[in-house]
This record gives sequence, C-alpha cells and structure tokens, in this order.
Amino acid sequence: MDHSGPTAGGACRALALVSLLALAACGQKAPQNPGAMKVPVSVVKVEPQATVVHTELPGRVQAIEDADVRARVNGIVQSIDFEQGGEVKAGQLLYTIDPAPYKAARDQAAAQLKNAEAAALTAQLQAKRFAVLVKQHAVAQQDYDNAVAQARQTAAGVAAAKAALESASIDLAYTRVTSPIAGRIGKSLVTVGALVSASSATALATVQRFNQVYVDITQPVAQLSTLRRQLADGILKPDGEGNAQAEVFLGDGSAYRHPGKLLFSGISVDPGTGQVSLRALFPNPERILLPGLYVTVRLVQGIDQKALVVPAQAIQRTADGKNTLVKVVDGKAAYTPVELGPQSGQGYIVYQGLKAGDQIVVEGFQKIRPGAPVQPMPWKLAAESAAAPAASPKSH
Repeated sequence: MDHSGPTAGGACRALALVSLLALAACGQKAPQNPGAMKVPVSVVKVEPQATVVHTELPGRVQAIEDADVRARVNGIVQSIDFEQGGEVKAGQLLYTIDPAPYKAARDQAAAQLKNAEAAALTAQLQAKRFAVLVKQHAVAQQDYDNAVAQARQTAAGVAAAKAALESASIDLAYTRVTSPIAGRIGKSLVTVGALVSASSATALATVQRFNQVYVDITQPVAQLSTLRRQLADGILKPDGEGNAQAEVFLGDGSAYRHPGKLLFSGISVDPGTGQVSLRALFPNPERILLPGLYVTVRLVQGIDQKALVVPAQAIQRTADGKNTLVKVVDGKAAYTPVELGPQSGQGYIVYQGLKAGDQIVVEGFQKIRPGAPVQPMPWKLAAESAAAPAASPKSH
C-alpha cells in the first residue's frame, strides 16, 4: 500500500502553520521601555563674562530747593500777585499785606530820629562851650562833666532812633511778600482778606525748584557690606565712573531717560530699620520727577569680570521659596539649588550652585522630572523678547 499521499499532506500543513506563525511574529513590534525616551529641552551653556553689577533700591524724589513762604508781619492780605502752579523768580512779588500801619510806624520812627538828632546837636554844642569855659574857671567842673555826659546820651539816642527806623522799614518791606527762590509755586494757602500772623508764621505757599532733583535711597546694611567685601576681595572692579552711575524706573516700569549720579552713601546705620541712606542727583528738565514721588533706583556697583549669568526664565522657585536651576548632567535632568545675585539685563548673576561650562535648561520644564533623560537643544531667544526693553526690576 502506498502511504506517501497522507504523509506528504501532513508535512505540507505543518510547514504552512510554521510559516504563518513566523509572519505573525514579524508583524509584532518589540515592547519599548518608556523610561529610555529622551525629552527634548532647550539649554544654554554658561560661560564667564564681564558683567556690570547693579542693585535696585526704593527711592523717593526730593526737590533740590524747597521753601515755605510764611508771613513775617501781622495784617490783612490785600492781594495775591502770582499764578498758582506757575513758575516764579527769586524776589518776585507773591502777596501784599496791608502796609498802612507799617508806613505810619516808619514815619513815626523817622520823626523820632530827627528829634534825637536835634537834641544831640544841642548837647554837643553845649559841651564844646563848656570845654572852653571850664579852662577859664567860668563854669564849675561838675557842670562841664554833666554837659559831656548829656552829649553822649543824646548821641546814643540818635543811634537808638536809627535802629527803630530801620526796624520799622524792615516791617514795612515784609508787607511785600516775595519768593525766596526761583521755581514752581503751588496753591495759595490763604485768600485775599485773610488775617495772617507773624507770631504763628502763617503759611502762605510753597515754592520748589526741581529742574534737578534729589532721590533719597535706602539700602540694607547687609547688602552694602557684601558689596564692599566683593570690592575688597577683587571679585568686583570699580567701573570707570567711580561707582557713581544711577538710573530711575518709574511706577509703570519704564526707565527714566536721564541718568543720574550718586552723591554720597550714609555713614551711619538707622538702628530702627538696619538701613543706610544714599542720595543721588538727577536732571529733571521735563519736570517728570515730582517731589514726593516713589521710584526704583538702579545703582551701578562695579564690574564682575567672571560673572555667570543665566536667563531669568531658567530660574525655578521651589515650594519653600528657594531658587533652583535644572542642569543637564550625563544626559539627565538634575535640579540644583542656587544663590542668585543682582539682575543683569534679562538674566541674573549666579553666585553659588553653578560653574563654568554647565548646561542649564531654559525651556521644557513641564515634561521632565529629576533624573529624567533629556535631549539638549540650543536655546534661541525669541526675536520679540530680544527687541523688548528690559523689564521693570523684580526682587529675587
């Protein structure tokens, strides 16, 4: 009997089954390890660079001259002789106080002076006559001495009358109230017909000169001590202006167009606040900086020749308020605490936690976690960000 047929058919079926299993195996993909996927992130490589170091402090604008106009005689205000809110010159008439009683007092003092001068002349002539007669023994020595004393008394009376006339003339002049300085005058604090008093020094108006202004600044003493230590250690080098440059930022964050200079730094510490006082001088031709205005002042401290500067958006804030950076170490994300220094352009100087050559993540934080593998790509600052002016200073 021939058994070749069935045996050959079974072999064919077995071969077909193996072929189908092989095809099915080829169609399946090998499972992947999700932890091996690298997340693309934008990074920058930190290199030392010469950077101007500055600090940002609160300040208040003060007029360079500030004069209160007050009454120096008693009387009724007859007229207001200036435009409120306008510019005035030194010596310009501002108010007129009723001068009538002071004119009368001056005239009376002038008359008393003439009377004193006449009495003095008579006494002097008599003393001269007695001087001749006493030598001839025509008058007693006592009479001559009395005549000399009388002449001296009347001379003193003349001096007193002159002083009284001068005082009366000064009081009369004070009825014309003039501006002590040139500047801008505010509102009038009295009206026509008001009674003003010299004894209470009635305030009439205020004149301020602020074509230049002072900006009074406060700085924590710890910050000042750190600055001086860095200068002493050579970390910072004084800039070409002797650390005198200053810049103002207004309330809306915009930079004031005119730079200023630091005049002095306080030599004593306020025991109540632990701060020292500084004063800067700024030109103010457009009268933008008004007395009493609060501003932010940026002071140039020096130049750090080897500063490590990172973009502001690379800085992360932890729940406990500490600043961190994400480094790329051996292809993985490593969160590192850092100590920040002052702002520099659109970034911040890092004092601790970073070294030259480190790669730090600037974009892509949402997709990574500590230890996650990452694919670094060079970070490019957006054109609009590069063209935009530096933002208003922020505290870190």
